[in-house]
Amino acid sequence: MGSHAHAHDNIDWPSRLTELRRADLLTATARAEVAARLVDDSVRTVIDMGSGSGGWASSFAGALRAAGKPGATVVLVDAVPELLAAAEESVRAVAGSDVEVVAVHGDAADPELARRLPAADLIWASHVVHHLPDERQGVRNLAAALAPGGRLALAEGGLPARFLANDLGAGEPGLQQRLDVANTQWFKAMRADMTGSVPLTEGWSSVLRGVGLVDVTAFSYLFDRPAPLSEADRTTVIDRVRWLRSTTQGWCSAEDTALLDRMLDPGDQLSLADREDLFWLQANTVHLGRRPLA
Repeated sequence: MGSHAHAHDNIDWPSRLTELRRADLLTATARAEVAARLVDDSVRTVIDMGSGSGGWASSFAGALRAAGKPGATVVLVDAVPELLAAAEESVRAVAGSDVEVVAVHGDAADPELARRLPAADLIWASHVVHHLPDERQGVRNLAAALAPGGRLALAEGGLPARFLANDLGAGEPGLQQRLDVANTQWFKAMRADMTGSVPLTEGWSSVLRGVGLVDVTAFSYLFDRPAPLSEADRTTVIDRVRWLRSTTQGWCSAEDTALLDRMLDPGDQLSLADREDLFWLQANTVHLGRRPLA
């Protein structure tokens, strides 16, 4: 049984660790701003649910350290042991001796997970809940791990990343928009293949209220890297296109699939490795809810 069996979505996450770490570099500035915004005077214990390669947890460790919080703790939780170990290594390098780092092998789909975690002042869950069979139950499980007055921050939704020119000089213009449609179809099929998958037919703010959280609000933030990109960020774009080539096969036209192959071929005139017009613009939304004090 492969490592991907640890995840409900059957994605082989350990094989993507290098890509995830490269993406962490691209998003570092925006992550630091979001972490500083969320780490207010009430926050000393942060849980990063689905910590992945550790980028977000590192940002929260940095924010806690900068705020000089005595007894500050960052708790990493992931269902994939290989990712959890990699994240712990990365976060400890940022936390130093000022912030305690705790790693917990756990699954947000487990209704008993809260019993294994410290009560959190802030739980951060970035694009993890939509990988659970029952998203509403997953949010309920996260809310149960909050301390009274603690906040749950779900980063879900927003606007998909844009990184390609509209007309690439081959194929029909608007490839990126067509890939969005194909990727949506893949995502729908991925969720349908999960054991116990339950459709979610309302927005995240309604879900947060439905599990008993109050003061529900939201804000959005940008990942904005204009052209020309650094070599590291260019590689992240190529990583994303390679991922889309995999997920959209069979969901987009043969012509678009062939275009993606050309873009990923270093010897082709359409190779992304040679394009100076690559950029990255993406808007993510954070949905916040607070556990009542009583």
